[in-house]
Amino acid sequence: MSSLRLLIIGAHPDDPDFGAGGLAALYSRLGHTVKMVSVTNGDAGHHEMGGAPLAWRRREEAAASGRCLGTEYITLDNHDGALMPTLEVRHQLIALIREFQPDLMTTHRPNDYHPDHRYTSQLVQDASYLLTVPNVVSHIPHLTKMPVIVYTWDHFQRPYPFAPDVVVGIDNVFEQKLDALHCHVSQMYEWLAYNGGYLSEVPDDPAARRAWLGTFRAPRFRQAADLYREMLMADYGEERGRQIEFAEAFEACEYGAPLTAESRQRLFPFF
Repeated sequence: MSSLRLLIIGAHPDDPDFGAGGLAALYSRLGHTVKMVSVTNGDAGHHEMGGAPLAWRRREEAAASGRCLGTEYITLDNHDGALMPTLEVRHQLIALIREFQPDLMTTHRPNDYHPDHRYTSQLVQDASYLLTVPNVVSHIPHLTKMPVIVYTWDHFQRPYPFAPDVVVGIDNVFEQKLDALHCHVSQMYEWLAYNGGYLSEVPDDPAARRAWLGTFRAPRFRQAADLYREMLMADYGEERGRQIEFAEAFEACEYGAPLTAESRQRLFPFF
């Protein structure tokens, strides 16, 4: 099998893990190269701290998460909660994508509750065709073909619900995905718990926290498997497909290279 390159782009440190941490771990285990990118530095995502100290903390958390998954994980220095789909950020992403030369990219869908998520998706879409145009960001050699781009799963219904093209079972890397999320202490056990109103449920002991995280987050990834059970059975076989407990789902973006039957098998070599 030829080596593949996977680029996972999220808006905040922890978004790449949530959406495609299992895919990252599966790629890494097969010896492929994975890079995870947060387009913002996360400097607003907390109720007790912010600015540069929080950005540095979240950068370190992201790097630790990447080590758990066997990937590189970087954060770009754009402010959290203030991301805009500007020409400057578009060029930043064009340069980054060209330098990495991915075969497959993942990002948010363009419809989402968080403006940073929406604009990250738009920035990836805006960059997609221009990756192949030599006179745009001309100091970085252009790509001769676009990568396949897929959106990560969400539950939003308008203007249209998520329509999966690929569903990947992640049972054998699920604990690894949780270990990666566990690295994001500022989010898993502090900010998201505070913002969601369940901070009092979070244990103080690190080992107890990790156990709690698995119990608390498992239903989300179990839901993806249950929603798309028929696709899992079609790709993994009926017996194995019925047994898969956790999954990640992806929807093809029409602005990237086409996700054909051949490229689907090549880019998702797990079935």
